[in-house]
Amino acid sequence: METISRIFTITLLTALLGTFLTGLATANEIRIATQPIPHYAPIFVARHKGWVEEELAKVSAKPAVKWSSFSAGPPINESFAAGQQDIGLLGDTPAIIGKAAGINTRIIGLTSTGPKSLAVIVPNKSNIKSPRDLKGKKVAVVKGSYAHHLLVLVLQKGGLTTNDIELINLSQGDIATAILNGNIDAAAVWEPLITKLESQGAVRVLADGTGIKKGALVIIATNEFVTKNREQAKALLKAYQRGAKYIKANPKEAAQLIAADVNLPADLLLKVLAKFDYNPAIQADDIEEIRKSETFMLGAGLIKAPVNIDTFADASLTRESGIR
Repeated sequence: METISRIFTITLLTALLGTFLTGLATANEIRIATQPIPHYAPIFVARHKGWVEEELAKVSAKPAVKWSSFSAGPPINESFAAGQQDIGLLGDTPAIIGKAAGINTRIIGLTSTGPKSLAVIVPNKSNIKSPRDLKGKKVAVVKGSYAHHLLVLVLQKGGLTTNDIELINLSQGDIATAILNGNIDAAAVWEPLITKLESQGAVRVLADGTGIKKGALVIIATNEFVTKNREQAKALLKAYQRGAKYIKANPKEAAQLIAADVNLPADLLLKVLAKFDYNPAIQADDIEEIRKSETFMLGAGLIKAPVNIDTFADASLTRESGIR
């Protein structure tokens, strides 16, 4: 989710090389790319509980699972382009970017949704009270992120566009520093930064995704993996669902279990977990949200080619897995 990356420079040669390298992957090994953020909490729970291997063992000879952790979605895309991953957890925007650039993937499930997990924030003592007050202000965002899309939607509520503000492209880490130092007037960000800054009394939420953006993040897989290993793909979704159910039933225990995986104190993580729905099932309104993200990105020039969301978002695997 962090930035628009070098993914736009992926060439046909890279894609062909990725296909070749995929064929060289270790037999009976499933390669999963994650990020150390609470948006993907169920996979960390499932990993600690041994549920990934348990579900996989039900459908095939026990495969080796190779875990890789990345700082953001764009480097996950690059890893997929190089043929180094089978499954990935990332934001809808980098997933769309990768698909538009020619990476042969599909969305097989959701990692989470959470309208309150992304927001436009302002300093706690700011005189900005409504979206229309953002006119002429310095507003930071990670360009191309799902928070960028939220910002556009929030501005629209105030009768504004990005042309009415001074839009500044910063990483989440730099946004935190800038808003604490008073160098920007507002920012569009996501968890856990919102809760971190709110807990310090430094910011307040001007507007979140409630009613305008669900904040969907996704599980992608290569088409080759799904074609050859459909039952394993469904087993992974079932393991993810088990993790989601555990979080819902045992939030305190879950927060303690995975605090180190997402680099948050358990008490803070507990507050963040409450903002997410971790059901991996893909619903009709989720597909519509992803479609709106694609439309926004194409219109803003963040992708160069359209993506057919109806074929990219594949709800059949969650349905076949009995996940609703």
